[in-house]
Amino acid sequence: MEKKNIDWSELGFAYMETDYSYVSDFKAGKWDEGVLTKEHNITINECAGVLQYAQTVFEGLKAYTTEDGHIVTFRPDLNDERLASSAARLEMPLLPEGRFVDAVTKVVSANAAYVPPYGSGATLYVRPYMFGSNPVIGVKPADEYQFRILCTPVGPYFKGGAKPITIKISDFDRAAPHGTGNIKAGLNYAMSLHAIVTAHKEGFDENMYLDPQTRTKVEETGGANFLFVTGDGKVVTPKSDSILPSITRRSLVYVAREYLGLEVEEREVYLDEVKDFAECGLCGTAAVISPVGKIVDHGREICLPSGMDEMGPVTKKLYDTLTGIQMGRIEAPKGWIHVIE
Repeated sequence: MEKKNIDWSELGFAYMETDYSYVSDFKAGKWDEGVLTKEHNITINECAGVLQYAQTVFEGLKAYTTEDGHIVTFRPDLNDERLASSAARLEMPLLPEGRFVDAVTKVVSANAAYVPPYGSGATLYVRPYMFGSNPVIGVKPADEYQFRILCTPVGPYFKGGAKPITIKISDFDRAAPHGTGNIKAGLNYAMSLHAIVTAHKEGFDENMYLDPQTRTKVEETGGANFLFVTGDGKVVTPKSDSILPSITRRSLVYVAREYLGLEVEEREVYLDEVKDFAECGLCGTAAVISPVGKIVDHGREICLPSGMDEMGPVTKKLYDTLTGIQMGRIEAPKGWIHVIE
């Protein structure tokens, strides 16, 4: 299979249309069989549930070319579980069992020419999403839905290596107590847009959101979970009912324990103790780990001992091990790697 004539080294993290998307409709109480489509535009009614009441959820995962030449995805079963949890919370229908992974397999295989070659640093980003598609004027769930998957090749999140970033303590809340912070709903990300634009204008790369009830505990950023490392090498991740359960973070926790033999704590993390950590990173699909060098709390600087030049040593081991598993350089735990072809 011949790859597309793309300069993989010049790709950024932006949308590029590929040959196929996947689409399935839910009507009259059931899902259709779903098909691949070359149509990348969507026509919906002006009163569609997604437009009126933001009834939409999504996922994000990547397809890679491994060292031995296979095209694979990483733990898509967990994306399936999380999409189901998100859909249930917004009163949306669940996909038939096995449909999610099957659809991901089909659309990635159909777009295999867009999966970047091994060693390029680029990947094929896969975005499954679901939305209310029929007209809804009263505040209620839609009756009809569409599930789609788009694919787009993207470059490495960090060109030239991962440099530590500077983040700020946000004055905004990402989620309400007992709200939707633990699901991947589009409305959560809309809520974060003003905060991230504000942070960028002020010269920061990201926000650190605190718990909305007491504003004393670390939660997450607009699109990633936090991971901290203590001075004696212990990995600590914040625990909260309003944090999105990151698949990358859960995988890093396993890698820390089972591959690197590190002690791991998943617990409430108070802002007051952040100054005592040796390393900090943001965990997510796009970058795996984004190292944090400095946190600014209304003018008070918290400088991590790992510095502003490179990842801390424990964070780097975690990053190298997980990306090694994803790319086939390190043997993966059973079920983590889903082979497309």
